Amino acid sequence: MKDDERQRAYRSPALTVWRYDTPLGADAGAVRLKSLQERDALTVHDAITVAWMPGAHQPRIGHLRHTTAGAAGKGSVLGALIGTLVLAPAVGAAAGAGVAALAQRLRGTGIDQQFLEEVIGHLEPGSSALLVLTSDADLDHVRPVVERGIARGDVVLLHARLAEDAPAALRAVVADLAPRDASDPREGESR
Repeated sequence: MKDDERQRAYRSPALTVWRYDTPLGADAGAVRLKSLQERDALTVHDAITVAWMPGAHQPRIGHLRHTTAGAAGKGSVLGALIGTLVLAPAVGAAAGAGVAALAQRLRGTGIDQQFLEEVIGHLEPGSSALLVLTSDADLDHVRPVVERGIARGDVVLLHARLAEDAPAALRAVVADLAPRDASDPREGESR
């Protein structure tokens, strides 16, 4: 890939999942993400944490606050998507059908069924994840942070490059999903 193609690729939207082996690992990842954002190393469109305490029946989803005006007040697209996947009462074949149906609705965004299944497969009791929808990544700043986490062995990264219109398409899919009760105790508070 040529340098100008590489730069264009990292200016495009991306969905990155930072998966940790502990329920509090995603909180540490959120601190690193905030530091990257403060250094203008990337633009964060949406970010959530998913923490699954040992013994809990389901994870807790927390929405990180945005500092970009464009993202503020729009709600969490990722929270709604992950909530649909991991908080749905379906099991077995029904859960697989739910993932396939969501993947079909996301067709053309860059998020496919395999990616969704991989994300779900990495979420289990005793783990956590930081899911981030970004664009305009400055690899000179982002790469060292990611490489340090991988070297420590405390993070597994999943990454999907998205279509330019993916954020808008994701919002449209979320708008079509059945609305959830705002007082749902399964959803964490904003941080």
